[in-house]
Amino acid sequence: MNTVVTKPLTRADFASDQAVRWCPGCGDYAILAQTQKIFPELGLKRENFVVVSGIGCSSRFPYYMETYGFHSIHGRAAAIASGVKLANPELSVWVVTGDGDALSIGGNHTVHLLRRNLDINVVLFNNRIYGLTKGQYSPTSEKGKITKSSPYGSLDNPFNPPSFALGAHATFIARTIDRETHHMQEMLRRSYRHKGTSFLEVYQNCLIFNDGAFASLTNRDSKADRVLWLENGKPMVFGKEKNKGIHLNGNVPEIIELGSQWSLDDVLVHDETDFILASMLSNFTYQEDFPDPIGVFYAVNKPTYDDLMFQQIDEVLGREGKGDLEALLNAGETWTVE
Repeated sequence: MNTVVTKPLTRADFASDQAVRWCPGCGDYAILAQTQKIFPELGLKRENFVVVSGIGCSSRFPYYMETYGFHSIHGRAAAIASGVKLANPELSVWVVTGDGDALSIGGNHTVHLLRRNLDINVVLFNNRIYGLTKGQYSPTSEKGKITKSSPYGSLDNPFNPPSFALGAHATFIARTIDRETHHMQEMLRRSYRHKGTSFLEVYQNCLIFNDGAFASLTNRDSKADRVLWLENGKPMVFGKEKNKGIHLNGNVPEIIELGSQWSLDDVLVHDETDFILASMLSNFTYQEDFPDPIGVFYAVNKPTYDDLMFQQIDEVLGREGKGDLEALLNAGETWTVE
């Protein structure tokens, strides 16, 4: 009897032979590298992964992954990924998209994917700019942003991706940063392990058209005071000395300084299952007075659309039996044309 030995997969097994065509120094390289590192440890064969993208710099991703994939049309990755998952629920389906692709032309598709809760992983690269089309402001660009399409400053109020996902009642919402590679790996693992739609926003620097958009969150001298690392069950403390915390004054969040007046007991504790708390945290984004939350905002378990669909099919078949296509076509009023 022959014994088949399966060689463990490595990062190299998930790297395609295509030349990676992003600008040198682009944050997309880091996201690609961490994804190629994480996929081998998930225990699936390469042919059981599908990466689906729309249009944008991030949407070149499927070419660089040695898996199945679709480079689809602008904003439609969520729809195509939904079809893939429903056609073959055993596949691990990943949507790779950008802030413009997912939240502008693709906003309608994204919101319905999130509310339906298919078991699909969404990774949204957010550089707060349109990079592929050369520097127009995007749905996540801050108000007043001066770009090629807003020379006097954007008048739009920006989309906040975690708030957007919460509004659609997504069941897993998280955020990471391109330069925080170990944290990104953990968020990718959490996304994969979640049963349902996972929504992972990645702050990603576009050094050509929006360089330094997240500098305060990555620079050594400032990031301790500007990043709130979310850990489930842990107090929300931050700062170089870990001496600042988030306190709830009634229903209003405020920053306190630990010391004689305030102790760790006064600091709000993170709970990933608390929808109201996640909503409050998501609103820290774009506010200079609060640190930017990084980590898992919200994670709950709910029935997935794909499971419910197949359950419904089984119930109907059990009750009514297998259908008859010819009988269906001839049901009701029919005509014979001579």
